[in-house]
Amino acid sequence: MKTGIVGLFLALSIFGKIKAQEAEKHMLIKDAEDKFPIADALIQFDHGNAHTHSGTDGSFQFSVKTFPDTLVISHKGYDEMKWVTTSPEDENKVIFLQHAPFQISEVVINHSSFLSDITKVDLNKFPVNSAQDLLRKVPGLFIAQHAGGGKAEQLFLRGFDADHGTDVSVNVDGMPVNIVSHAHGQGYSDLHFVIPESVNNIDFGKGAYYVDRGDFNTAGYVDFKTYNQLKNSMVKLEGGSFNSKRILGMFNILHDEVNRKNAYLAAEYNYTDGPFDVKQNFNRINIFGKYNQWITDRDYFNIQFSTFSSSWNASGQIPERAVDEGIISRWGSIDPTEGGKTSRTNIQMNFKHIISPSEQIDAMAFYSKYNFNLYSDFTFFLKDKDHGDEIQQTDGRNIYGAHLTYSKHFSLPNSSLHWTSGVGFRNDDINTLQLNHVYHRDLLLNKLSDVTGIGTNLYAYSGIIWKTGKWTINPGLRVDHFIFNMHDILDHEQLPAGGSTEATRVSPKLDFSFAQNENVMWFLKTGMGFHSNDLRVVVPHKNENTLPYSMGGDLGVRLHPFKSLIITPTVWYMYLQQEFVYVGDDAVIEPSGKSSRFGADLGIRFQPLENLYLNADVNYSHARFIQEEKGQDYIPLAPVVTSTGSINWDFLKGFSIGMQYRYLGARPAVEDNSIRTQSYFVNDLMLSYAHKKWGANIQVNNLFNVQWNEAQFATETQLKGEAEPITDLTYTPGNPLGLKVGVYYKF
Repeated sequence: MKTGIVGLFLALSIFGKIKAQEAEKHMLIKDAEDKFPIADALIQFDHGNAHTHSGTDGSFQFSVKTFPDTLVISHKGYDEMKWVTTSPEDENKVIFLQHAPFQISEVVINHSSFLSDITKVDLNKFPVNSAQDLLRKVPGLFIAQHAGGGKAEQLFLRGFDADHGTDVSVNVDGMPVNIVSHAHGQGYSDLHFVIPESVNNIDFGKGAYYVDRGDFNTAGYVDFKTYNQLKNSMVKLEGGSFNSKRILGMFNILHDEVNRKNAYLAAEYNYTDGPFDVKQNFNRINIFGKYNQWITDRDYFNIQFSTFSSSWNASGQIPERAVDEGIISRWGSIDPTEGGKTSRTNIQMNFKHIISPSEQIDAMAFYSKYNFNLYSDFTFFLKDKDHGDEIQQTDGRNIYGAHLTYSKHFSLPNSSLHWTSGVGFRNDDINTLQLNHVYHRDLLLNKLSDVTGIGTNLYAYSGIIWKTGKWTINPGLRVDHFIFNMHDILDHEQLPAGGSTEATRVSPKLDFSFAQNENVMWFLKTGMGFHSNDLRVVVPHKNENTLPYSMGGDLGVRLHPFKSLIITPTVWYMYLQQEFVYVGDDAVIEPSGKSSRFGADLGIRFQPLENLYLNADVNYSHARFIQEEKGQDYIPLAPVVTSTGSINWDFLKGFSIGMQYRYLGARPAVEDNSIRTQSYFVNDLMLSYAHKKWGANIQVNNLFNVQWNEAQFATETQLKGEAEPITDLTYTPGNPLGLKVGVYYKF
C-alpha cells in the first residue's frame, strides 16, 4: 500500500514538474510598429482546444500536448497572426502583430500608431489605384500634377508650396524617395515606382517632431508601407476616357506558414492620351517583388525590388491670356514638344534580430539607380525670340544608404520606458546634372549648367518614450552631418573646378501627451527640423544656410466622444530660417529669407453605421516672410485653405458607392498679392462591387465637369509676336469629366 502511495506521489511529482516546466515556457506579443507589449491578446493553442491571454507585459504561457501546433493570436485592431511552434524548446520568442483597424471604433486614440490607423481605415473604405490617390490619402496633404502625369506631383502641406518635396519627407518602407540636388527641384519625390495595390498602410506626421526623420522633414513626413504577404493573387484590367488603360497583376509566389516564408510579385502597365490637343502618349511600366522570412525565431530577413520606367508628352503651363485671346484652346499648348522620360530601380534589404524579449536591432540597406530627362518651356519667347526658351533637365545618379536601429523596453514601477537609438548614412553619387537650352528636344543650343558631384548625409539619433500614469513624455535628439562635393564641368577658369563644403545640424525634439481618459488625449509637440540646399548653391557660394532649420510646435487634442466619431483639432506654428534658394529651371539663386507660418487643422472621422463612413480634413494656414514690408511679404503659392473628404456607403451585399472631394482656396501668386490663383472644388464618384473571387468598379472623375486649374503659377512670359513680356497666371488645366471602368479576379 505504501509502495503504491509513494509511486502515485512520485508520478504526481513528475507530472507536476513537467507541467511546471511547460508553464515556464512563455512567449511575448508586441506591436509591430512601436514594439510595445500588447496586453489581453487571445491565444488559441493545443490545436484549438485551449486558450489563454497575454498579460500586461505582453507575455503568455502555454503547454502544447503534440507538436507541431499553430498558435492563433488575435486582438482588436490587429491582423490575426498564426504562429507555428514546432518543439517544446520554443520559448522566449517575440511575436509582432500588425495593425488592421477597419472600423473607427477599433482605433485607439492614445496609441502611437493613431495617425496611421486613421489612414488605414480611409484606405479600406475608399481604395486607391494611382500614386496620386495614395498621396491624397494623407490628411492635410494636397497635390497638383502639371507635366502629363509623368513628373512628380507638386506637394502642399501646412502653408508650404513644397514644390516636389522640399519640405515634405517621403519614404517607402523606410527608404527615402526625396532626391537631393535634383535637376528639377530640391527634394524631388517621384512616387510613381509604387504600385498602389501593394500599399498596406500610410504612416505620416505633420511638423518636425520625429527623431527618426531627417532631411526635408519640416512640414511633415509620409511613409508608405507595402504588404509583407498577399492573401490572394489578383489580375485587374482598367480602361476609360482619353484612351486610358491599365493592367495589373499581383502573384502570390510563396506562402509557407510552417517555415514563415512569403514572397509575391506585382507588375503594372499604364497608358493614356489625356484630354490635351497633343496626345500625352503616357506610358509607365512598374515591377515590384518582395520576399521575407523568419530565418530563426529571433531573426527576420526581407528583400524587395522595384523598378519603373515612364515616358510622356506634356501640354505644359499655358498663359491665361493665350486661352482668353483664342490663341490656343484650353487643352492646347504653346510648345508641343514638352515632355520627358524617367526611371528608377530600387533594391532594399531589412534584417531584424531579437536580442531578448525587451530589446532588438533593426537594420536596413538600399540602393537606387535613377535617371531623369525632362523638357519644359515656361517662358516661351522671353529669352530667345527665334528658337524659344525650351530647357532640358537631366539627372543620373546612384544612391546608397543604410540604417541601424537599437531599441530596448524597460518595465519600471508604475511606468515604462522605451529607448530607441539609430545611426545611418545616405550617399548620392551624381554622374550627370544638367540644364540645357534646346530647340524641340533635338537641338542643343546652349549648356547652362553641367556638374557632377557627391552628397553624403551621416546621422545619429536617440530618443525615449516614457509612459507614467496618464502621461507620455518623448524627448529626442538628432544630429545630421552633410558633405557636399561638386565638379563644375563648364568652369574652365579654375582647376579643379568646383570644391566641397560641410555642415552639421542638431535637431532637438520634445513631445508630451496626456490621456485624460479613454476618449480624450491632449498633446503638445515641439522640435526642430531642416531641409538641405542644392550643392550647386552651397559649394560655389559657401552658403551659410546649407541646412536651413525650422522650429515649431503643435497643440491639439484627440477626441473619441463615442465609438463612431473621432475629432482631431490642432493649432500649430512654424518658423523657417530660409525658404528654398536654388531655381533649377533657370540655374539661378533666389534667396528669400526667413518666414513664419501658423494655422489650424481639423480632422473628422465619422461612422454612424457599420456600412456608412464619412471623413473630412480642413486646414488653414497663414504664411508670411518676416523681413519684408507688410503687403510685400506674401509667400507665393502658399496654400491658405485646403480641404479633402469622402463619404462611403456599403449596401446590399458587396456593393459600395463613394464620393470624395478636394478643395483648394485662392492663394497669393506673387509677394504683393496682386495676382491670385483660382480656387477649385472637384468631386469624384466611385461605384464598386466585390465578390469573393472577383469584383468591378466604375469611377467618374470630376463628376460635375467643373473647369479648374490644377497647377497655377505667376510667370513672366512672352508669346510669339508680343512686343513686351507679360506677367500673368500660367496653369495646367485640371482633367474634365472622365470615366474609368475596372474588373479584377482573385485566385
